[in-house]
Amino acid sequence: QVQLVESGGGLVQAGGSLRLSCAASGRTFSRYFMGWFRQAPGKKREFVSGISWGGSGTYYSDSVKGRFTISRDNAKNTVYLQMNSLKPEDTAVYYCAARMLPDYCSAYECYAYWGQGTQVTVSS
Repeated sequence: QVQLVESGGGLVQAGGSLRLSCAASGRTFSRYFMGWFRQAPGKKREFVSGISWGGSGTYYSDSVKGRFTISRDNAKNTVYLQMNSLKPEDTAVYYCAARMLPDYCSAYECYAYWGQGTQVTVSS
């Protein structure tokens, strides 16, 4: 069983920054491919970013590429999402997710464990 707890969301003006954190339980955290997803009201949950177990492989959706940076600290069982140059369209609930296989996948169905989500609101 893996438990994921997100933090760091909040209200920020357009152009601002936030850093999300996701703390994971479990001794094998370093073996998980980790992802960040988001869901805006009335929209489907969408892939935002993912990171391989060692951190060398990082992946981004086109909508956040160049603005967001994903990283992980396996010693702390934590994955981060640094969000810069935020836009109102980034407003959503952001979810951390763990995939039980080491390879990249952006589909919702690939992830077995999910956090409760953290709200990010970007005002114009």
